[in-house]
Amino acid sequence: MSGAAAAWILFLHEFGPAFTQPSAALFVKLVTAWVLCPGRHTVTRMIGVMAPKARHPHDAFHRFLRAGRWDMEDLWRLLSLGLAASLDPEGTLQFDLDDTLFHKSGRKVEGAGVFRDAVRSTSRRVVHALGLNLVVLTLRIAPPWGGEPLGLPVNMRLYRKGGPSHLDLAEEMIRQIAGWFPSRTFRLACDGAYSSLAGRDLPRTQVTSRMRRDAALYDPPPPNRKGKRGRPAKKGPRLRTPLGMASALIQGWVRVTLMVRGKPEPRLLFSRPVLWYKTCPGRLVLLVIVRDPMGKQRDDFFFTTDLLASAAAVVEEYAGRWSIEDTFRNVKQFLGGEDPQNWKGQGPERAAALSLWISSAVWNWYIQEQGTSRTWPRLPWYPGKQTPSFLDALASLRRHLWRYTIFSGCASPPHLLKKEGLLIDILARVA
Repeated sequence: MSGAAAAWILFLHEFGPAFTQPSAALFVKLVTAWVLCPGRHTVTRMIGVMAPKARHPHDAFHRFLRAGRWDMEDLWRLLSLGLAASLDPEGTLQFDLDDTLFHKSGRKVEGAGVFRDAVRSTSRRVVHALGLNLVVLTLRIAPPWGGEPLGLPVNMRLYRKGGPSHLDLAEEMIRQIAGWFPSRTFRLACDGAYSSLAGRDLPRTQVTSRMRRDAALYDPPPPNRKGKRGRPAKKGPRLRTPLGMASALIQGWVRVTLMVRGKPEPRLLFSRPVLWYKTCPGRLVLLVIVRDPMGKQRDDFFFTTDLLASAAAVVEEYAGRWSIEDTFRNVKQFLGGEDPQNWKGQGPERAAALSLWISSAVWNWYIQEQGTSRTWPRLPWYPGKQTPSFLDALASLRRHLWRYTIFSGCASPPHLLKKEGLLIDILARVA
């Protein structure tokens, strides 16, 4: 087995302690088949990709997902510790948080419900769909080749109607992560739906999010005076809303060049500490107003619980949150996260979690084994491409695995090497 292919198998075997011995073998085969599977990623199609001699009875893989004696939390913990140790060993860990809908079909899919589909909905029309509503936490990594950051899933919760809220699930994950990394501090970027996490006193965590344009803001409360009767004031004088504040601002803007999704963008920034009492009553937050000097985009409003952060750092941190959106697209489009036809028990939730887990595993393998090497072909329609996409990383892993699977037992004549490489490349890029 080639070194790169062996590295993938050895990486999967590191998670053996999370399983019984029979389940560990099923896990390695299923995850590897998931990576290699072309077309729809149903369990039966994955089984068809496995070597015939290595196949277990087909119901063993369905039972592994539906009722196997293993815990997804163990996989997340081992993955998180491994990713941090190899890719971000020191300093503050940057996380991103959001929820997504994994579409499902069928009369009774355990854990599924009808939710708003953020991708298909617009400001004028709301679209609802049946699916699994997943709250996902990703670790943001600066790749060695530069450019846009990567979002590697490290935890997930399934939201069920009538159960804990999205905010409760998010808080539960962050507290769990804090238990896994007792000596690290964290930064969390999330969209406005999760801005209330700023008031939940998360352990060793600074929260950055979007602020409502009509938020009720106040000055900090005046200091308590000895001898004054009555309850101490909890907030100072009322301020303008962020939108009103931005409209009235004439001076105080600072012109900077920000790195937004890997590209420089000129912006005007204004920042000041405020009390957003409804969301974060116990502490001040730093409000940051962002204006496009060209006037093409409307003003944006962000905040962070880190009062010492610079305004530019706050905006760049929130902009980097887009990496989690890229991750959702990659998992659905290239790993078929929505495809497994599981209906009962823990099957639907585990299959969705495994698809996210595999995306982190693929990126980790690619960074460790390929680094900054160019692994994608030079194509005339992408002459300026300098950084790999997730599909490039996935195709690189597939090439090594397919080459071992198909040609490990035979030596190809020299005149067939070119055709062999073409065949492997086609197999590697089948969606």
